[in-house]
Amino acid sequence: MTRADLLIIGAGPAGLAAAIAARQAGVKDLLVLEREEASGGILRQCIHNGFGLHRFKEELTGPEYAQRDIDLAADLGIRIQTNAMALSVTRDKVVSFVSRQEGPRQIECGAIILCTGCRERSRGAIGTPGTRCAGVFSAGTAQKFVNLHGFMPGSQVVILGSGDIGLIMARRMTLQGARVLACVEIMPYSSGLNRNIVQCLNDYDIPLYLSHTVTDIRGTSRLNGITISRVDENRRPVPGTEIDFSCDTLLLSVGLIPENELALGAGLNLSAATGGVLVDDRFETEIDGVFSAGNALHVHDLADDVSEEAARAGRAAADYLLRGGQKRQMLSVMDGRGVLGAVPQKIAVPAEEDVRVRFRVDRVYENAYVCAHAQGAVFPRRKHRILTPGEMAQAVLPKQPLSLAEGDIVISIEGEKER
Repeated sequence: MTRADLLIIGAGPAGLAAAIAARQAGVKDLLVLEREEASGGILRQCIHNGFGLHRFKEELTGPEYAQRDIDLAADLGIRIQTNAMALSVTRDKVVSFVSRQEGPRQIECGAIILCTGCRERSRGAIGTPGTRCAGVFSAGTAQKFVNLHGFMPGSQVVILGSGDIGLIMARRMTLQGARVLACVEIMPYSSGLNRNIVQCLNDYDIPLYLSHTVTDIRGTSRLNGITISRVDENRRPVPGTEIDFSCDTLLLSVGLIPENELALGAGLNLSAATGGVLVDDRFETEIDGVFSAGNALHVHDLADDVSEEAARAGRAAADYLLRGGQKRQMLSVMDGRGVLGAVPQKIAVPAEEDVRVRFRVDRVYENAYVCAHAQGAVFPRRKHRILTPGEMAQAVLPKQPLSLAEGDIVISIEGEKER
């Protein structure tokens, strides 16, 4: 058994940002575990641009964005052990892991930050009917094949789901010479960022079929065709609306699931809305000294936001180690009308600084207000021209009214028009 003051699990954008912030806040004994062969996480295969606009005020590719943190971590002397996979975390903050170099190990920690990221939802999770032939990939797997290994998954492509990875892969496959026949979305709205719909579908004349889903997959050894059908308001296929496509590849972009097996093993409760653990405004879980950040906490749209939140978790872990845990009076943050998965779920009062609450909405709203209500406090509300489930929304709670709040804080959508 060895010991570290702070252990961070995962060296993606969240883990790197948390490690850098913790080191800059004074933590000297710090270790980052990464199960892959290199740091950077999913950004290593995201070779498109659009990263860093908020954080660095310039447009970077995913590898460029990751490399800035990798270089800074190296300059700060942060230890990152790759090819090391965490197996379990206990409530006593003992982490078991296995590495290619050293075999099974255990490490006792003063504090832990879980930055384990997320995984893609699979075909089995959505119950798509048809044969189990080759040619059906998750969008992220196809992205890894094309961008990291130089393999093309196929030449005639249909994409199920309009998540950002799927939209980006529609453009990427087109640029690599494949023909993308359609993007199919079961919801009446896209689940990706509007800029990706424009830049990845509209700019390449790729049709988007809303309120449709795949109802048949055909092929023996290799996929040779699929059928899509329109769905009703209960997401059930409507007979007589079938459209057939001849294709050799189906990419699935049907949602991301936070990786929280380690958290569950430690006995932490998960949010039904986000799939992440429950945290306070410092991103600390119900176990003192255990924090969570990044897509393991809730799935983000932007790496910039991941880094921002993880840096706060890193500073909070440093504060815990250097000054000890402090009992604080907590108020619960509740989902009100139109709100799904507000994070953090608890806020301490009196507040030390403004608190940013992030969440998603349950449908499309136009000319609506993001509002927060609590007894004894009056919060400012902000009007939005449009709110969609595909883009994360936020409510900023200033520390002065927040410190006057009593009871639950309810985040809700109040608007003039809803569709």
